[in-house]
Formats: sequence, structure tokens, C-alpha cells
Amino acid sequence: MEDRMTAQQLKNSILQMAVQGKLVPQDPNDEPASVLLDRIRKEKEQLIKDGKIKKNKKESYIFRGADNLHYEQIGKEVRCIEDELPFEIPDSWEWCKLESICSKLVDGDHNPPKGISIQTNYLMCSSTNINNDKLTNLEKVRYLTEEVFNKENERTRCKKGDILFTSVGSLGRSCIYEGDLNICFQRSVSVIATFIFNQYLKYFFDNPFFQNRVNKEATGTAQKGFYLNQLASSLIAIPPLNEQYRIVDKIKQLEPLIEKYNHAEIRLYELNSNIKQQLKKSILQYAIEGKLVPQDLNDEPATVLLERMHKEKEKLIADKKIKKDKNESMIYRRDNSYYEKFDKCERCINDQIPFEIPNSWCWERLSSFCIINMGSSPKGNSINSDEKGGYEFHQGKSFFSSKHLLKSNVYTNQPTKLCPSSSVLLSVRAPVGKVNIVDRTICIGRGLASIKPFIDFEIELLYYFLTTLEPYFIDHSTGSTFKAITSNIVKDCLLPVPPKNEQNRLLVAIKKIFSLLN
Repeated sequence: MEDRMTAQQLKNSILQMAVQGKLVPQDPNDEPASVLLDRIRKEKEQLIKDGKIKKNKKESYIFRGADNLHYEQIGKEVRCIEDELPFEIPDSWEWCKLESICSKLVDGDHNPPKGISIQTNYLMCSSTNINNDKLTNLEKVRYLTEEVFNKENERTRCKKGDILFTSVGSLGRSCIYEGDLNICFQRSVSVIATFIFNQYLKYFFDNPFFQNRVNKEATGTAQKGFYLNQLASSLIAIPPLNEQYRIVDKIKQLEPLIEKYNHAEIRLYELNSNIKQQLKKSILQYAIEGKLVPQDLNDEPATVLLERMHKEKEKLIADKKIKKDKNESMIYRRDNSYYEKFDKCERCINDQIPFEIPNSWCWERLSSFCIINMGSSPKGNSINSDEKGGYEFHQGKSFFSSKHLLKSNVYTNQPTKLCPSSSVLLSVRAPVGKVNIVDRTICIGRGLASIKPFIDFEIELLYYFLTTLEPYFIDHSTGSTFKAITSNIVKDCLLPVPPKNEQNRLLVAIKKIFSLLN
């Protein structure tokens, strides 16, 4: 699984081959890239004469010397750049700086105007609008008046076929502009037009060598940027023009296959994940039914454990730490049937027992051996974001992880219901049945209930057992707008109680198996 190439790795490999001249064969009949670059230089000189573009006094010219090494000339200065070239290219290709092949290389407004609240046809976009090789999220733009747009558009004058490159924030993403919008940009986007095939250049930007360079050389503290001067001085490998078209055609042929591979990869991942999840569910079901580890005749039976729990409960009642339940439940087995003494009445509950358990185990209502607290939200004016401002507050499962509760960023100095440390949190509304372990005292709102055993029930095992009851909680939930379960549903939940020693063996077995599955 780990050795298999991902779809992105496959695409990266293809792009790297493309820019190194290894994706399509060279054609000796192609006009070499050196001729193309000479023609581009002449075109630029004419545009400068016509006043359409400005002359760059530090224009770069890269050439091969008599020693077959690469040199760069800027003004009168010439230096060898052979050690700066990232890879070998075919003889018919050439290296150049990006600015050498551009008819337009500009970024957006460094001090952009504020948008207006009214939706117009005049858009100012940023790097957040360039994703997955296209302009996206166009509902999240700055709308401009026509007058403001015309002024802003003087800078970029974006045309169909131009490359849009994200140079601030989310770096290195690009797309080809399709030319169907009145659009200008903030500084985070650079607009590029060249004398070569722009689609080839866009693929060059996508290759891993260039992406790594962008991320490595980006500067800034609050927000990283690969700014216009860095982009302009970037080394670009230029194939003959005809080969540029062949490279682009080949990549476009391969892209649907890469996409199919990606879908297959995702499907395989989902299948593997589902299999693992199903296996984990099966393991926990075996555990809660007493089938995961062998019973030990020397174990103290669960009945003795429950007696200790009931004594601890009576002590807590006597100390007024919890209230006495007027309708205390007592479950016992007689004549191979299960009975419950409840409110001085005895009844057979065989129809409520979901599965058989070992003789050394017992069935018990959750409220008989656990302290259960339903959450209650504190007053709104007591809520704050100061870590020193009271108890950490959790309203629902927003900070649930796969097992242990994450830290909230909300606090209250007027807690209503506290969840003690070493408890299991149960989500009781929208959604119901999700559980997490909490290792600190927190305040809980209406979406949660805390469950803490009196004594001698491993909290981690209780967590695992309760995860198997999610379908039960969902089936017993009510509500039209959102589903919820009442305190009685939680308290009356039936749960098997294993002997103390077996609890430890179960935990060891579960953790060992889960580590192998992960």
C-alpha cells in the first residue's frame, strides 16, 4: 500500500519528464528553441520601439559557450550558471529566464480598493479564487464599479489565454484564463503572457521542481510570497515550439487516465478504510459479548465487583454527593432467565437482553454503576475565549477526535454542569451516540452527557463498549429538526459488566489488534 505511487505522484512524474524532454520524442525537423528565442528577442525589440512594452535594462540572455557550458549575460556582465541549472535538457532545448519570453508579467494591485456590497459584473479576485487549474469561488470576490474596475484593469489587462499564477498566500497554483469575465486582481495573483505556448508554461509551473523552488524561496512572515522579481528571474526550460505542442497534447491525453487512476486510488482507500472500520466494529462486538479473550475461572466474578460499586454508590448518596434513585434497578439471573427488580416489582427482561454473555459477567443499567450528568448550557454572558476565564466549555461534539476530547477555545466562568476527569462524553443531540474520553474537568452544554463509573470499571473499556451502542442510541432518538436522546434513555441503557481482571485483558487485546489494523 505504502509503496504504490499515488495519482499526484504519477502526475508529478509525468510533468517532470515533460520539462526534461523525456515525455515525447524530439523531432530533428523541429526548429530549435534557440531560433525561437532569437525571434522572441526581435519581437520584443520591435514592441519596445513601438512603445508597447518597456525596455528591461537588466534583460537576461542565456547561451552555451564554446566549452558547451551555460552562461548568462546581463548588460556587460557574463557569468557561468552551469551549477544553477536543475537538470539536463535535450540539445534542441534552451534555458532562459521567464521575463525573457514574456510580453506581460505583472501582479495585481498592492493596495486594492474596497469592494461594494452590490453584485456587479466587475470582479477583483485573489489567490483564493485559483484552485484545481481554474478560477473558482467567484461568489467570494470584491465587486467593483465600472469606473473603479477600468482604473484597476489598466494594470493587468487580463486576456484570454493568459496564465494566472498565485504568488502570495497559497503559492504556485495556476490556470489559463478563459477570457469570459471583467476581471482584475489583487497582488496575490500574477498575470503572465508569453511568446511561447502558454499551456506548456503552465505545465512547467506545475512540475515538482518548480513547485519546490517556489516554496523554498518564498519569503515573508505573516504570509509567504513568491514575488514578481523572483518569478521573473525563474529559469525555464524551453523546447522547440512544435515540441511544446506535442508535450501539451501528450499530457492532455494522459490526464483522463491519471484521473481514473485517482478515482481508483480513492475507492481503494475507502474500501481499505471501511474494511478496517468494520473489523474494529467486529472486534468490539466480540469484546462486549465476552468472546474476545478467554475467561479465567480464578477471576473475581462481576457480581462481587457490582457489590463494591453499589456500596460505593450508597456511600456517595450518604455523603450527599449524588441523589438516591427512587427507582433503583437490580438485575439478576434465575432459571436461565434475566429478571429485574424495579420499583419493588419483579419482571422478566429476556426480551431486552441483546445477546448472551459469559456466566462470570453481569447485565446492568448504566445508571446502576455510573454517575450520569446531562449537560446544561451556561449563560451567554459568561462565555469567553480566555483560557484563564474559568472552565473549558463544550456544547457538542465539535472537539471530538477518534478517542480523546480535544481542547476547546471557549470558556465559562459560570459553569452549570461539570464533567469530571476520567469520564466518557456522550453526544446526546445532533448527532447522537458519538463518544470520547475526557481527561480533565470541563463544563458541558445540552448536547453532551458525562458518564463516569463509581469504581473499578476501566474508563477506556467503557468508551469502547459505548461505541458499540451508537445504533441503539440512534434508534431511541426523537425529534424532527434534530435528533436527541433523553436522560432516561442514557440511564436505562443495558451494558454488560465483565470481571475486573478480564477488563484488563480485554483492553490489552483491543489495543494490540487495533494497532495492527492502523
